[in-house]
Amino acid sequence: MKTYEQPGEVIEFAAPAGGVVSGTGVKIGDLFVVPTVTAAATVRFNGVRLGVVEHAKVSAQEWTEGQQINWDDTAKLMTTVTTGNFRVGVAARVAANPTATGKVVLHGGNLGAALA
Repeated sequence: MKTYEQPGEVIEFAAPAGGVVSGTGVKIGDLFVVPTVTAAATVRFNGVRLGVVEHAKVSAQEWTEGQQINWDDTAKLMTTVTTGNFRVGVAARVAANPTATGKVVLHGGNLGAALA
């Protein structure tokens, strides 16, 4: 196909102000990606935008498989709390309370504000 450019699970981006940290999610416009490397502002980096990632979460939450997962851009944590957060995917596995990380299926696109 003439218009096919590349696979889209991992894409190169310019790091926003403040840079990015490997393994810590970041919003790039209306996208949510997880950087594969640490990079200073404006430096190019690869960001995972689609697939399953393990990421830091609100420890005191219990997750069920398929539960909506949101991004708290202030705390830089995955959460089930919808208010004020950005919807990024669903839980890929159960995550116990307390646990520091959870597995999330990233949806790869602009899902907008978290839905209650």
